[in-house]
Amino acid sequence: MKLDTEDTIMQNISPKVQNQFAMLQQVQQQLQTVLSQKAQYEMAVREAKRAEEEIKDAADDTPMFMSVGTVMVQKKKEYVNLKLTEKVESLELRIKSLEKQETMLQGKFEQLQSQIKAALEGKNAPNAA
Repeated sequence: MKLDTEDTIMQNISPKVQNQFAMLQQVQQQLQTVLSQKAQYEMAVREAKRAEEEIKDAADDTPMFMSVGTVMVQKKKEYVNLKLTEKVESLELRIKSLEKQETMLQGKFEQLQSQIKAALEGKNAPNAA
């Protein structure tokens, strides 16, 4: 089969398959967004844990500074450690939520992909869930 332009190919495909293909692209974009956010949160967790390690061995009276907006303020070690721990816990919850989204989107992506493949091969594709 000679390949024409993408537009010509899409014109020869049923509207149902065209719709499934559009949904597939949308799911792929959502999956990429989720993966990007997950990577950012994982990096923030690593940074916070590294900061926890750095202050762990410091004396309790060691001056510590935290960024609050555009200002650095001095805080007690105990407070800084507590805030870092809370940050790690919060980020890890967000990562778990994103992992659930990732799994769901991956499943939806694979389902749409198989439906499109079956339709293009001339088979009856299962109805979308």
